[in-house]
Amino acid sequence: MVITVADIRSPPDIHLGPTLAIAPAIAAAFAGPLATGGIGVLAVAAQVIIAVFHGGLATTNHIVQITTLALLTVLVVFLSAVRERRSAQLAQVRSVAEAAQHVLLWPLPETIGPLKIACLYLAAEDDAQIGGDLYAATRCDGAVRVMIGDVRGKGLPAIGEAALLLGAFREAAYRHRSLPELAAALKQSVARYLADFEQAEEPGESFATALLLEIPDRDQITQMTSCGHPPPLLLSRGSVATPSLHPAPPLGLGGLGPTNYTVDVFSFEPGDTLLLYTDGVIEARDGDGGFYPFERRAAQWTEASPTSLLHHIRSELLAHAGGRLDDDAALIALHRTTAAHRGRRPGRIIHADGFRHRADS
Repeated sequence: MVITVADIRSPPDIHLGPTLAIAPAIAAAFAGPLATGGIGVLAVAAQVIIAVFHGGLATTNHIVQITTLALLTVLVVFLSAVRERRSAQLAQVRSVAEAAQHVLLWPLPETIGPLKIACLYLAAEDDAQIGGDLYAATRCDGAVRVMIGDVRGKGLPAIGEAALLLGAFREAAYRHRSLPELAAALKQSVARYLADFEQAEEPGESFATALLLEIPDRDQITQMTSCGHPPPLLLSRGSVATPSLHPAPPLGLGGLGPTNYTVDVFSFEPGDTLLLYTDGVIEARDGDGGFYPFERRAAQWTEASPTSLLHHIRSELLAHAGGRLDDDAALIALHRTTAAHRGRRPGRIIHADGFRHRADS
């Protein structure tokens, strides 16, 4: 309308009619083919009105302009239809992918046994909800068993190995009485998978780290076994401690794995929060190449709820990395709510070596 009025009021030697092509071109960017076609018809009608006021419809110039605008409208409507069809296909593919990822990485319940749980997953690949990091938790004989892991690689190509490890844990967690037996079962599952599916051009390059924990309902002594995975953080009454850990090599490294895995123990009291994470968190870099100060930042929110704690970490982590991570990152916050069967003196952690160390040391 603006172009039409301006052209009618302009001198005869000024022609604004060709700019009417802007209308259907812009409409195709956000509207469907029907709306785009309607706007194109209005543009052609406007060109006809301009022709009537400037020399008549019979002039060669106006005939060429009207014909060109009509052909352009047909082309734009066709492109709009193609774009809308592809958008629908993309939406369907995303819907299927989201459903598959949701089935693979089951969301953890908000409460399980004596624990309140919150989890966070930040995939490095755009539009993905899962990649090479993984976590799972299950009830087992009066305790909660938790696994957090990280397979080699990132993004969607690493989902196959992540699915294998998750499935193996969910099945083996109920069948083995101790964490070393569970770790050995996971090692065997990864070895069988690699024997069948490892790429010939990358032998020995597929592996996974995993941290296994067993948290009893009525005992404050928590057990953990690490297969190359970093230790958790224990947040307790304004202090942060890192439990002593004796990690074995990652799963999938052939003969490097041990025959007997080590069990480390530490005290996990009511009111404490255990923070599990993958290396995508501690290896996130800022623009100057500096690592995210994870332990120092976590110490600011020792009294926060699991959900609030992960919310703060997510905001700071993305801000530190410039809004996007280069590697997948996963975190689990476990807050113990019920009283344990046996007490311990506050501010202390019991390690597998039998010594007691202050939590704030």
